[in-house]
Amino acid sequence: MRRPRLFVGLAALALAVVGTASPASAIRYGEPDAGEHPYVGLMIADVDGAPAWRCSGTLVSPTIFLTAGHCTFGADGARVWFEEDLTDRAAVGYPTGGETSIEGTASTHPDYDDDAFYLNDLGLVVLDEPVLLDEYGALPDLAYFDAFFVKRGQNRQVFTAVGYGLQRSMPAQTGLTEAELVRLQATLKIINQDAAFGEKKAGNSVLFTNNASTGGTCSGDSGGPIFVAGSNVIAAVTSYGINARCAGTGGGYRVDTADDLEWLATFGLVPGENG
Repeated sequence: MRRPRLFVGLAALALAVVGTASPASAIRYGEPDAGEHPYVGLMIADVDGAPAWRCSGTLVSPTIFLTAGHCTFGADGARVWFEEDLTDRAAVGYPTGGETSIEGTASTHPDYDDDAFYLNDLGLVVLDEPVLLDEYGALPDLAYFDAFFVKRGQNRQVFTAVGYGLQRSMPAQTGLTEAELVRLQATLKIINQDAAFGEKKAGNSVLFTNNASTGGTCSGDSGGPIFVAGSNVIAAVTSYGINARCAGTGGGYRVDTADDLEWLATFGLVPGENG
């Protein structure tokens, strides 16, 4: 299967690698979401009509679910759940669909290239039915992220990653991988921009912390939001991990670039507006 292809790369989670797991404590050393982000959901992508991989994402309107481009690329169908705890897979119909899941049509950024995913790693799912909430995730303004790149040690802004990915990733033979289907959050800080793939300040991606003291992202968190802490503004979506153990650093794809916002506008999405 194509995903995940690289660990210095894609962070979607192929369904074939996930079995039972021990109880989870968080996204990765994070904490339960506790109802804070009801507009963040779990997505299953289908290939040839069969469930193939899982990602996370955010409702930015009643019918638009924002995620990563590598989560939607190659998918011929998708479905989303918004329960915080999907541990009872049979009860919610995971991964083929159930009473609470919503089917949708996947779309990927028109310039997305699977061999250089980090340049345009944005996708979305148009849901067949609306999900009515009091609040949704909000798109950032153009160049929103630029203000956060200051001299090392001076940037105290923190970010909140939310998703349904692995809580622990270990070699299969150890039996120590933790893969509970629960929505969790972690606190991240910026390390630097455009460093993992030699983009030379192209303005597409951001490296974030990923450690035991504040938490981080792992496989299956792909497409999940990286909010400015305390807000519903999606500064980036989880894009990649640096190694198979989900340790050290993780990367987010910026949503605030001109071409991203122009593409999202074709679906009627405007920065700062919900519903």
